Amino acid sequence: MELTDLYREVILDHNRHPRNFGHLDPADGHADGHNPLCGDRLSITLRNAGDRLEELRFKGNGCAISMASASLMTEAVKGLRHDEVETLFQQVHGLLTGTAVPTADLGKLAALSGVREFPVRVKCASLCWHTLQAALADAASGHAAPVEPVSTE
Repeated sequence: MELTDLYREVILDHNRHPRNFGHLDPADGHADGHNPLCGDRLSITLRNAGDRLEELRFKGNGCAISMASASLMTEAVKGLRHDEVETLFQQVHGLLTGTAVPTADLGKLAALSGVREFPVRVKCASLCWHTLQAALADAASGHAAPVEPVSTE
């Protein structure tokens, strides 16, 4: 099996059987994201333990890339410190935009590497990451922060 086939299978599996799907209550932070270009919508709720992301859930609907990216993201960031989440966001953003190559430390997130070949899909794959940043900011400030459509720049 080729690597691209393996990556495709990971995306399809996470789209069909999303991990951490649902609403977390009580939650420390919440944010809603929307990509008007393709209609993807998602909501992230999270709970922190100090400076660690203890638990998070996402709900929503969208294309396979958007849903799989959110599922993969929730698995990857759970338990990380907030600064580690930001570092991972930067690595994934580089992967999606083509400014970085997949590395072993990205684990299953490397499956998103093919998205960079379809620039319009970068917004689909990165929506959850921008929404997570807004939910973390919401938790820090105590105010809900809706997420505007994401930019690939």
